[in-house]
Amino acid sequence: MTATATSCFRPGAVDLPAFDRMLGDPSDPGSPLSYARGAELDRAEEFPDDMCRELDRLGLPGMYVPVEHGGALARYDELVAALRLVARRDLTVAIGHGKTFLGGVCVWLAGDPGQAAALGADIVAGRPVAWGLTERGHGSDLLASEVTAAETAGGYRVSGEKWLINNATRGTLACLLVRTRPEGGPRGFSLLLADKRRIPRDRYRHLPKVRTHGIRGADISGIGLDDCPVPSGALVGEPGGGIETVLRALQITRTACTALSLGAADQALRLAADFAGRRELYGRTLIRLPHVRRTLGEAHAALFSAEIVSVVAARALHTLPAEMSVLSAVAKSYVPTRVDKIIEACGELLGARAFLTGAHEHGAFQKLERDHRVVGIFDGSTFVNQHVLISHFQALVRGHRDGTADEDGIAAAADLSAPLPPARLDRLTLLARNGCGLTQNLRAAVRELRARAAAGRATPAVAELAEELAERCDRLHGELAKSPPASQYVQPEAFELARQYEMCVAGASAIRVWLHDRGSGRGDLWLEACLVYVLRALRPSSRTADDDVFDRLFDALSAGRPVAPPTTEGVR
Repeated sequence: MTATATSCFRPGAVDLPAFDRMLGDPSDPGSPLSYARGAELDRAEEFPDDMCRELDRLGLPGMYVPVEHGGALARYDELVAALRLVARRDLTVAIGHGKTFLGGVCVWLAGDPGQAAALGADIVAGRPVAWGLTERGHGSDLLASEVTAAETAGGYRVSGEKWLINNATRGTLACLLVRTRPEGGPRGFSLLLADKRRIPRDRYRHLPKVRTHGIRGADISGIGLDDCPVPSGALVGEPGGGIETVLRALQITRTACTALSLGAADQALRLAADFAGRRELYGRTLIRLPHVRRTLGEAHAALFSAEIVSVVAARALHTLPAEMSVLSAVAKSYVPTRVDKIIEACGELLGARAFLTGAHEHGAFQKLERDHRVVGIFDGSTFVNQHVLISHFQALVRGHRDGTADEDGIAAAADLSAPLPPARLDRLTLLARNGCGLTQNLRAAVRELRARAAAGRATPAVAELAEELAERCDRLHGELAKSPPASQYVQPEAFELARQYEMCVAGASAIRVWLHDRGSGRGDLWLEACLVYVLRALRPSSRTADDDVFDRLFDALSAGRPVAPPTTEGVR
């Protein structure tokens, strides 16, 4: 359907608060994305068609299409925020509907203008798009893909099966990675945008829906093509450019996927806090117990840390595209992992109600817990993304040593009130040759923070934590320098170094966002909590002397004080 007067998403006029209001309170059975309706569809393993139609009516498909191709997507941080608002209500809906964005990304990167405009019109009209990468026997090993496309006079003949594909059956179009050279190799694969309306119905078939533990209603299925003719106009980009285009596209989609985790964390914290505020134990409500307060305070610190990584990475698509191979891998590894831990902590507070399907908001928590498990696998698992980081170790060391940080690009990414330039997706590269500026210029950021502390505009505790982070970041780069070059036989120790590097990026991002948050009146409590959170994972042994910051953070949030980072404006 085309944009209507109810659309919240128009070029230059994205209204996230209105979108949030129109989606309503999920606790209200009458709201478009209610817990009650989500539970009903989950039990029936039925796709949420009515919910997706409502998102279409509100104009969300426009956010999957860049403005230059007829949509409303001008800022990737706004896309993350919009998907987060859906995911905090129902993760299955966010995954099923948002998959269309993933299906279109390769065309935005490499398609010709006519192809991109036509796809943009289809998406804005509400037609789903699938992304056909994986196959039954190969998983994430894209170079092993066996679906072939033999060139003919009028196009290609495609044969083979793509499997475990979201929207494979529902999708009107599917962007397929196909082998166009028998020997394969990095230049042996291409991309075809297959339009089911324009290929013979007897030459393709939908594979059965795969029953899943989570996202039960999603269309996780597949498509088989039997010597299927696909016209030459379906080619996306250059012949043989499929693998490179996919790897660049993943830098965008991995960043966008963090929205799913952030929404899941919002929902988990809401459910846990609501339950703890009403449940009585030992003569008082659960939320007044010290352990519960600290657990919820730490969970909020983890969420703040995760959303800062997510938003800075989304803005970096506009300001630091040459570093996105690192930043997208960090975001996709760090954010879902943090949220898994948040969900686990909230589940412990809910107790038995975390497992029941018919209690406390229609069993929303057990559905959420099941649904979120798949997010860490989307577009490269945590293991795959940490392997990307490991392959960058030497570039990270060189950049840290030589100081090649793009200060203007970092400032533009971290200043969340600043306008963003248009995203230059053509500048995405497979290797961040100069490393990551956020960690390179951490010392300079800490000096600025110390100066503010000396002037009474930051607390000494925060300055000391920031100094500790800079010291540990320097030591970590020394360890990275000793790590052997990456190969398919990476040692387990390298993954621990990658995990520590994620923590450094998270802490550095938080410091930079705080430094650029001008005149907000928020103070530095959220920054202190984020730094304590990341430093605990970097210290040789867990130190708990500063964990009281989580108590103070929870008390401030409970009192309604403006202590959340600016990343939450418009989406809380």
